Amino acid sequence: MEEQVYIYALNRRFVDEQDMPEEAQQVMYYSLAIGHHLGVVDCLKVRLQCSLDEYRDWIGLLPKESIAAHKMSRYFTFGEIAIYQEHVDTLARAFSEVGRRPNLSERQRALTDTMMGALADIRREPNMYLMVRSR
Repeated sequence: MEEQVYIYALNRRFVDEQDMPEEAQQVMYYSLAIGHHLGVVDCLKVRLQCSLDEYRDWIGLLPKESIAAHKMSRYFTFGEIAIYQEHVDTLARAFSEVGRRPNLSERQRALTDTMMGALADIRREPNMYLMVRSR
């Protein structure tokens, strides 16, 4: 079976308090108060799925030598990419440029539209993020 690439979006978060000693709960609550996510479990859902070849061809449409192309190609080096609020503007501009191309295949247009929707979601909810990975 061909390798698949998934783009997951943060769906919800919860604090894992099960069987946690009182002292550890104190540390966890303090860390949450100061902005760290110790003890927080992120639940992710698949927003986009494509084959490795589709992913390679799709990100190959990004402007060459751009920050966006570099960011998205890091999947091939690290097997995983995290996309946070600070990446949204750069990626949205680049994928918007891709989306304006008249010669996109239906699949490339669907991937681009889905990514643009996910980036818009992050813009509306800054605590949301995307994770690109294989399974």
